[in-house]
Amino acid sequence: MGNKKSIWKSWAGQIFKIAVSAAFPLLLIMVWQILSDRNMVSQSVFPGPRRIAQGFAGLIIKGTYSRHVLASLSRVLRGYVLGCIGGLTIGTLAALSPWINQSILALVGIFRPIPAIAYIPLLILWLGIGEESKVAVITIGSFWPVLLNTIHGIKSTDPKLMEVGKVFEKNYGQMLWKIVLPQAMPSIFTGLRLGISSAWTCVVTSEMIAASRGIGFLISYGRELAQPNLMFVGIASIGIIGLIIDTVVLHLQQRVIYWTDK
Repeated sequence: MGNKKSIWKSWAGQIFKIAVSAAFPLLLIMVWQILSDRNMVSQSVFPGPRRIAQGFAGLIIKGTYSRHVLASLSRVLRGYVLGCIGGLTIGTLAALSPWINQSILALVGIFRPIPAIAYIPLLILWLGIGEESKVAVITIGSFWPVLLNTIHGIKSTDPKLMEVGKVFEKNYGQMLWKIVLPQAMPSIFTGLRLGISSAWTCVVTSEMIAASRGIGFLISYGRELAQPNLMFVGIASIGIIGLIIDTVVLHLQQRVIYWTDK
């Protein structure tokens, strides 16, 4: 009986948290709709939630919305995986080897401040306006956060724990797996979360410049047709899908590094 009560309290607590989180956005939407109904904001520039919902419903009925979302998600997934593999590999090698770290230090200092979207014209020139250029810019955008946080996480390993490992005669591989990696995981997951956010930003920007489908294309298409409701559908999709992706990564982080405080 006590176990059922604890489960009920847990569910009630989760529902309460969701209600509190949703209360303020819902209030803003209600105020926004009221202002729109009273013509206090221009419908041609800032359409109300009802009109945006109608535009969203139209895309769903036509079947075009899912194609735009799936196109963007496919590009993000491919570019993000490549960026993560590169960032984790090079970051781990640089953190463990002073020579590798010193050799890439100047390159990191030069290329890291350059926004990934600045490479879009060059990548289009090299790879064309197809999928390759979009995936490439997403790879670049997600690479840097993963790289830097991986290096920081591994280098932040407590030296005292390394000494304890040596006292117990652990070999290099065991210390890397049992000591270094667990301590670096929170920082690595921070890089993964920042990387997916950067990847999502890059795909939308690249689609606004050169694409025939995708959420970025939907925003650009709405602007060209002077249909701000379509633009707002695209903008809202970016935020909602980005929130879902970040929540999934955060939940995965809590599952993987269960030994840290949540």
